[in-house]
Amino acid sequence: MPTPPSAEQIAAARAALIGLDPALDRAHAQTPVFDWRWRTGGFEGLFHMIVDQQVSVASAAAIWARVEAGLGGEVTPERVLATPIETLRSFGLSIQKATYGHEIARAQVEGRIDFDHLERLSDEEAIARLVAIKGVGKWTAETFLMFCEGRQDVFPAGDIALQEAIRWADSSPTRPREKETYARSAMWKPHRSVAAHLLWGWYGAVKRGEVVLEEGPGS
Repeated sequence: MPTPPSAEQIAAARAALIGLDPALDRAHAQTPVFDWRWRTGGFEGLFHMIVDQQVSVASAAAIWARVEAGLGGEVTPERVLATPIETLRSFGLSIQKATYGHEIARAQVEGRIDFDHLERLSDEEAIARLVAIKGVGKWTAETFLMFCEGRQDVFPAGDIALQEAIRWADSSPTRPREKETYARSAMWKPHRSVAAHLLWGWYGAVKRGEVVLEEGPGS
């Protein structure tokens, strides 16, 4: 069963990252100890991630609570497929997200993806299986592997917050694009997921006003 990295593993990875890339030193110094963003995995976890996207945290929590209640607390592929799209929409889902819920459920039932044994696949293979499902993009697949499987070397380079934090770290006047961000993260292997958590933590602290960036081209 997948498990998140321990506090000791995260600390060791952070120390290794500073050795691999001194540009991360400021982020490391200004970001306190953090917990892994651990979430329920499997079909339920992926469906939950889809439901959460593009809405506020509060709205996402309220909608998911209605989904769970509407499904009788049984968020399984079989139960979702047995629930009409219009019924799913009555829980607060858009027609798109309700449809994606059916698509993910169908992929599991038909054997196109096996969440119980996804951990046996490499990161690249698992991402390919996930994005083959309608409604699952690469960012969703990558964050699912991090948050729901505890994989430690995945980096969602399309994430705007991560791109902006990299810009700050590199004191760059421009934010790197997705392709450039993937290339930039290569030197952080095999700790790219910890690097992502570190940069998210730093970005959040700056946005909340807890950390003030030094004046310069990357500020």
